[in-house]
Amino acid sequence: MKIALIVIGVILIVALAIGGWIIGGLNHVVRLDEVVNSSWAQVDNQLQRRNDLVPNLVNTVKGYASHEKGLLTEVTQLRSQWGKAASQEQKMENANQMSSAISRLLLVAENYPDLKANQNFLALQSQLEGTENRIAVERMRYNNAVKSFNAYRRTVFGGFFASMRGLDQPREYFKAPEGAKAVPVVKF
Repeated sequence: MKIALIVIGVILIVALAIGGWIIGGLNHVVRLDEVVNSSWAQVDNQLQRRNDLVPNLVNTVKGYASHEKGLLTEVTQLRSQWGKAASQEQKMENANQMSSAISRLLLVAENYPDLKANQNFLALQSQLEGTENRIAVERMRYNNAVKSFNAYRRTVFGGFFASMRGLDQPREYFKAPEGAKAVPVVKF
């Protein structure tokens, strides 16, 4: 009788340990997924901040650089496309295109000495540069969260737990666009 109680106790302890391990694994993959979602929300938040600043910058530059209409139109179109993007991938693509267009817009502004001295433009440029830095930081945090999630789901038991939770698809990294490696040309 004593041996039977010991065996039942050991089986119960092993069952509780395995159950705890399974519950812990299932909860861990959910926490990693939530970190990815939270990190993306912060990227999205900073992209929205930039989106809100762009019309002010475009209107300020318009007064000085009226013949740069093509670039100003492109920035305005990209801004509206970002708001209409339905998926995270579409927002990433649009954000990369917007970064490129804003860089070109700021380079165009370098050709206008009066614009460079305008306090409104300088304040907007400073806010936009700060926003671009915030976006870069949030992209890095998002990519780190994606790395942790993807690495966990590629482990033996992580993949098992991820598939049990329906989280077995890898998350996509926020990558720099192909043109980002090219050095911008500034002409005076």
